[in-house]
Amino acid sequence: MRVREDYRTLSGAEKSAIFLLSLGEDYTSKIFQHMDDEEIMEISQTMANLGKVSANVVERLFIDFAEQMSSTNALVGTLDSTERLLAKVLGEDKVSEIMEEIRGPAGRTMWEKLGNVNEEILANFLQKEYPQTVAVVMSKIQSDHAARCLALLPENFALEVINRMLRMEAVQKEVLEDVERTLRTEFMSNLARTQRRDSHEMMAEIFNNLDRAVETKFMEELEKSTPESAEKIRSLMFTFEDLLKLDPTAIQTVIRAVDKDKLPAALKGATETLRDLFFSNMSERAAKIMKEDMAAMGPVRLKDVEEAQQYIVTVTKDLEGRGEIVISTSDGEDELIY
Repeated sequence: MRVREDYRTLSGAEKSAIFLLSLGEDYTSKIFQHMDDEEIMEISQTMANLGKVSANVVERLFIDFAEQMSSTNALVGTLDSTERLLAKVLGEDKVSEIMEEIRGPAGRTMWEKLGNVNEEILANFLQKEYPQTVAVVMSKIQSDHAARCLALLPENFALEVINRMLRMEAVQKEVLEDVERTLRTEFMSNLARTQRRDSHEMMAEIFNNLDRAVETKFMEELEKSTPESAEKIRSLMFTFEDLLKLDPTAIQTVIRAVDKDKLPAALKGATETLRDLFFSNMSERAAKIMKEDMAAMGPVRLKDVEEAQQYIVTVTKDLEGRGEIVISTSDGEDELIY
């Protein structure tokens, strides 16, 4: 779990969350009584994602509020602690609604939240609903998301939904509220409870961050005991050599994003093909300087090379997660994932 140790990086909402957690449940419940739902929602969301806060940060915060504390202990903001605190202030329905908002896909309104739900999951739920209900949902979400969702519905059912949409007039407020209520109680709450990461995907991410020798040892053991799992994890892992899958634009984005002090060590342990890929996407002068830096380093410890390479892999995955680059999953020239 990460520890928040730099007071300067805290946002206003994070400072408020730390302050309220420091006060304890009784005092915080009294403060919540004077806040509206939107404010409680924002603070609750921040609390749930806060993680561990160092005592120094808590002390600095209270000094800034011109109040003295007799002791300042580290805090941990979790989903469970947030839910317990809310339960002291609000009714069960309101607590469930707020916690569903925190656990479920991001978005302030139901339609924004649906926009962040995988279309396969959404289509699987909607095909069990009335066509008119689905028509209302399709008319409220983004058109590209609606298109992907419609394509996954059974053909006859999808055509019925399309016909309902074509004949649909302005949706009455009561009907819209009823659909939202259905989605909240029957879909979003279940999604929040059951949404889990794929176990192989989670293990691939963990393996990516293991020391290379440890990762190799674990993978060899897995290949003996459960070869299917080992193969799936290996296919999901993204290694330094997988940077060869990036197109020139993506490589240039990575070069701009990484710490230039880490790149020489990472390339020192790379294949010649991968080195050439990086050099060919730099200016002639930058490539020359990089080669000189690598030569001047002399022998580099394997551990340092692996750490530098893992850093660049992490930056690359972050760029992909933000949609700034795409990574090809095969040798096909045009087959990309987003």
